[in-house]
Amino acid sequence: MHAREIAHTKRDDNRVVRPFAWGVEFIRDHVNGDDPRAIFREHTDVAMADSDRFFSVPPISDFQLEGDHLTWTSAIHTPSPENNIVHARLFTPKRERKNKPRAGIVVLPQWNAQPDSHVEACRIFNGLGMTALRLTLPYHEERRPPDIERAEHLVSSNIGRTIQSMRQAVLDTRAAVRWMREQGIERVGILGTSIGSCTAFLAFAHEPLLDVGVFNHVSGYFADVVWKGISTQHVKQGIETHLTLEELREFWKPISPVPFIPRLLDMKQRPMRFIAARYDLTFPIDLSRQVIAEVKSLGIDLDVVWLPCGHYTTAEMPWKAIDAWKIATFFRKHL
Repeated sequence: MHAREIAHTKRDDNRVVRPFAWGVEFIRDHVNGDDPRAIFREHTDVAMADSDRFFSVPPISDFQLEGDHLTWTSAIHTPSPENNIVHARLFTPKRERKNKPRAGIVVLPQWNAQPDSHVEACRIFNGLGMTALRLTLPYHEERRPPDIERAEHLVSSNIGRTIQSMRQAVLDTRAAVRWMREQGIERVGILGTSIGSCTAFLAFAHEPLLDVGVFNHVSGYFADVVWKGISTQHVKQGIETHLTLEELREFWKPISPVPFIPRLLDMKQRPMRFIAARYDLTFPIDLSRQVIAEVKSLGIDLDVVWLPCGHYTTAEMPWKAIDAWKIATFFRKHL
């Protein structure tokens, strides 16, 4: 299984080791030659002291739905004009559930997802009488600038841009949840896969309008996945001669799930399912076990599913079918 996972990573020959950049301008309006390490430590302290503010979503007034294509202006302004418009695809069921609240699911695909990714899952949700809204992550698909082949700006050796990009992903997700509520969806769930899982959890820990969460591939610290996962070794190579893992973990703490787990204790109890893969080399299994243990140590109710495959092989039969079944049945039960 490990050999199959490694073979999958070698299929993509367009991974580029980009030069390290602090990217202070992506987290701070005015840069006056201060020590970048001090700036990022201060940024972490401020963001963690008031994460409600860090992940707050302003009112959005330009939602536009044309057919099944929903767009709006992102709450985060980036140097890439294409990336500043959020795109999502709406999947509407032919028949909604009888004698049950109207239900919908925000779907967040994986890093470098293609347009057809997770469409099948959305149609499964439709078959269960639920609406689905598939969100395009920052720098993906229509949001990708023409000068990059991959969605590299979402996870990169530019420390500040990675923070801004992940924050943008969370704010876009919360905006999508608000839109679904405005359409009369009474119960909203969220499904995230891989980096979409990280984004989904950050949104889940800050958005009280979410009722159910399924997190497909899980890990605790953003920096550790980049440092130890086989899919991000080109990103690590751009960072490792400039920062230690401990420094990177501190700077990327505001975009990591583990620090926000205690927030769940102060929110209404909501069903959660973590799905992890026993042979995962992208989200290494020790990192998955760590985040699961963190949740359980606080006495938070958590449903855990272990798949007998790896990260990439989750998209292959028969594990793909098992994964879909575990996702769909959880939402059917709790939404």
